[in-house]
Amino acid sequence: MGADIWTPPTVLLAVDLVILTLRDSRLQVLLVERGIDPHRGALALPGGFLSDVTEDIPSAAERELAEEAGLDAAGLHLEQLSVYGTPGRDPRGRVVSVAYLAIAPRLPEPVAGTDAANAWWTPTDVALADHTRLAFDHRQIIVDGIERARSKLESSALATAFCSPEFTITELQQVYEAVWDVTLDPRNFYRKVQSVDGFIVPAGPTRKTENGRPARLFRAGPHTVLHPPMTRPPRPADMARTPA
Repeated sequence: MGADIWTPPTVLLAVDLVILTLRDSRLQVLLVERGIDPHRGALALPGGFLSDVTEDIPSAAERELAEEAGLDAAGLHLEQLSVYGTPGRDPRGRVVSVAYLAIAPRLPEPVAGTDAANAWWTPTDVALADHTRLAFDHRQIIVDGIERARSKLESSALATAFCSPEFTITELQQVYEAVWDVTLDPRNFYRKVQSVDGFIVPAGPTRKTENGRPARLFRAGPHTVLHPPMTRPPRPADMARTPA
């Protein structure tokens, strides 16, 4: 008898999008309500299957962002987050998803389309709450995206993009607190920021704060990579899970 001919398994390729922004001083993630099965009515990340065998994966990510949330990917920097392919993650078959991440300020309201019944910016703590029904393995993908965002604030000047062209140290601190989900000591934060060469530079005049006191203004400096990095303090929730 001749050797058996091996038949490769059928694998479907999809993309998922973790889009993060700051709104109302809270880190928020773009979620859509699924309008079709499986998981009809559950919240999910924007995404979907490649349209055909000729479509490039990054192009599919940009298309899904436009089709499911009405956002233009041209103004976003999409970077690959990870690949998710655990068997059984999708009841429709063997599905491998390439997840992309974008972190950007001042994003507009999303507009649902195609197989999404609605689309919202959702605070990440609400998205990950026990009572929130998330489709597929999107909870894990969101967790991974948030961790990547927190790491980027340690090593890059990304936080300045969420501020006005001229900002106070307090406004910059509020960005770090929102993304890292911590409360920072103002004096310690000021000292750390000033120790990072080229992170921020003085912008001239002062601005009166809410309590009437003048505050120095800064703007983003020339360096996009921070050295030394802004060390992230442990979150209380993480410390509570650390074994004694």
